[in-house]
Amino acid sequence: MKKINGFNKGVNLGGWLSQCSYEKEHLDTFVCENDFEVIASWGADHVRVPFDYNIIENSDGSFSDEGFAYLDKAVSCAKKNDLNIILDLHKTAGFSFDYYGESESGFFDSAEYQERFYRLWEEVARRYGSLAPNAAFELLNEVTDAEFIDKWNMIAKECIKRIRKIAPDILILVGSYHNNSADTVQFLDEPFDSNVIYNMHCYEPLKFTHQGAYWTTAIDPKERIPFENSVTSPEYFEELFSTAIAKAEENGSGLYCGEYGCIDVVSPEDTVKWFRTINSVFRKHGIGRAAWNYKAMDFGLSDRRLDGVRSQLIELL
Repeated sequence: MKKINGFNKGVNLGGWLSQCSYEKEHLDTFVCENDFEVIASWGADHVRVPFDYNIIENSDGSFSDEGFAYLDKAVSCAKKNDLNIILDLHKTAGFSFDYYGESESGFFDSAEYQERFYRLWEEVARRYGSLAPNAAFELLNEVTDAEFIDKWNMIAKECIKRIRKIAPDILILVGSYHNNSADTVQFLDEPFDSNVIYNMHCYEPLKFTHQGAYWTTAIDPKERIPFENSVTSPEYFEELFSTAIAKAEENGSGLYCGEYGCIDVVSPEDTVKWFRTINSVFRKHGIGRAAWNYKAMDFGLSDRRLDGVRSQLIELL
């Protein structure tokens, strides 16, 4: 399987330019240059920066230089700290992975929304495409329903085709449905070219990593599950990732895990156990990854609750 140079060990900066209030004070202060310094001190080689379309677009679809200034800041801070960067479109006009918190809909059946998506990525490519090989683009976060996959394959292909006219060498990450599930990577088309990488997310077993979650009906927020009752060996993840690994090997592509982590309800000790287990499989197969999340968002690696185990976690990222 192809190795993804420069995007091996990363951390997400979720909650800054996505899943946020969008208030200027938040955008200006939630993430600072010091945060990039901390992540670099952890031995990471990259950051993944989720951003929403309405950060860089005005309501009429025109582009906002004020909004792009935040991506400029992310790029600049990453460069100063010798970190590569993934720009991840977390929400586009007409689609969000978050059924419960967002009202976006219609993207997969709307030529207008799709054209807006293409124009957004063309603009991002014009501004940041020359940063290859130190930057990568993640086209869209967590396609949800299985019924979208055929349309998504076509949309992704057209989007990459347009990006390539501007940024022929930039690394591009493409995930599948069921929120970038590993077992749905197999339903993605063959990569457009050698710089397109298969992308997945992993929060399995969900009842362990998301125990106590209040935002999804898939979880009983009162249920608690210790690590030993959920997954106890790397073989669990070997099986879970098997079809994704096979797909990447079949097409000479790489495999990247853009999100993985444990909610703050999980004890620090069990968090270490889960990270140790999943990362043993990532490392065995050369799967690049970015842990969710640097701070807050119920998953914060820098939160005080993990002070006693952070040195262990850093080694396991």
